[in-house]
Amino acid sequence: MTDITARLQATDWATATEELHSKGFSIVENILTPAECEQLIKDYQAPDTYRKTISMERYRFGSGEYKYFRYPLPPLITAIRQEVYTHIAPVANKWMEVLQTEKKFPDTHEALQQQCRENGQDKPTVLILKYGPGGFNTLHQDLYGDIYFPMQIVLFLNEPGKDYTGGEFVLTEQIPRAQSKANVLQPRQGDMLIFTTNFRPVKGSRGYYRVNMKHGVSPLHTGNRHTLGIIFHDALT
Repeated sequence: MTDITARLQATDWATATEELHSKGFSIVENILTPAECEQLIKDYQAPDTYRKTISMERYRFGSGEYKYFRYPLPPLITAIRQEVYTHIAPVANKWMEVLQTEKKFPDTHEALQQQCRENGQDKPTVLILKYGPGGFNTLHQDLYGDIYFPMQIVLFLNEPGKDYTGGEFVLTEQIPRAQSKANVLQPRQGDMLIFTTNFRPVKGSRGYYRVNMKHGVSPLHTGNRHTLGIIFHDALT
């Protein structure tokens, strides 16, 4: 996994950090190659790779399907999970600091996983999602247990405008005593979106306060859309 690690290490993390602080999300372009995207899509049907398949309609999560990977994760995914974590853990800790909480996240992803295991959270939360025409995902937060990391990533495996239309990524902010704000994003194939899992700090006249955030996917008009979601904490079930 030398190539993917090198790509991530060459990322402009200073800009990504500034955007995470100021907006709660950052798009990093060209992290996956077209061949890597195509292989992940192909592997959606691979046996013995996933621990659970979820139909969104059954749980009223939207329209589409996703599958949770089982451990051990594919090496490509493990490399991304571990490398990205080291760059955004300082951002998460800064958020905890300005919000004056005692929570502090470890420097390595392995140490975060150990915290999860000690809390009974030992099921992988990495997932691949598939949408067809009319598919969508309702606004939600991916928490899975008492131990959770405040940021996650999604990698886009199809090219918008070519493989599908519609299907924008939607990230909402619930600003206190005001109306919600929606960020509508359409990253390209191979791009990585880093975004907040459930809240981000915003500076006000009396210090920092929490802005609640949720994410989802708008309805597809045509084609098929696949994404790889990488959540850093593990789940209870």
